[in-house]
Amino acid sequence: MNNQSAIKVKNLVKNFGKDDNLVRVIENASFEIQKGEVVALIAPSGAGKTTLLMMIGCVIEPTSGEIWLGDNMVYKNKWLAKDTRRIRREKIGFIFQAHYLIPFLNVLENITLLPQANNVSPKDAQKKAFELLEYFEIADKAYNMSSQLSGGQNQRVAIARALANNPEIILADEPTAALDGERAVSVIKMLKKIAVEQNVAIITVTHDDRILPYCDRIMKIENRGIVFHDKDAKGIL
Repeated sequence: MNNQSAIKVKNLVKNFGKDDNLVRVIENASFEIQKGEVVALIAPSGAGKTTLLMMIGCVIEPTSGEIWLGDNMVYKNKWLAKDTRRIRREKIGFIFQAHYLIPFLNVLENITLLPQANNVSPKDAQKKAFELLEYFEIADKAYNMSSQLSGGQNQRVAIARALANNPEIILADEPTAALDGERAVSVIKMLKKIAVEQNVAIITVTHDDRILPYCDRIMKIENRGIVFHDKDAKGIL
């Protein structure tokens, strides 16, 4: 970690509904995450983990509060950026429990799709894609379809796709839930390596206690706010 802030959240609130149907999900959450850091986000089901992740990712609009991505404040009681989609394309990589690879595109085409949407030339997008595939030791699968890959290989491709736009932040929503123990540990080790080598901040939502020792910090939603726990603490899931 290099003490450069990647994500800063201040007094973040998210409610759904109103009046008698008001549901308070997140209340006055404040925290900061540094570049090069892997943080596990944990909480019981329905406590707002994915909602918090999607607010940071500029997908769901908060009710109030502040969100900083790097040096830029992107939200202060309203979106400050005119185009939140551009923020997502340029700054953030998303990884999910399911790989969500486009089934009628091959591995290479899946990875190059986003950079080309960001006006990267096909040649440069392919060069970056092959670098990532080499990094993840699956370059020989570049022209395969996702249906021809194992679950672990598909998740590697999904991570490569998330890195294709050189994001400053990766938001992962239970990326190891569909994997067995060995593959789950392999994925989190991979994410840790990416965080350190590429100076990326990573938040991973998880219910998987196998990956907690590989995270730098454990962030838990408690009483609708944020509490940090020691990664070696017992019984925090």
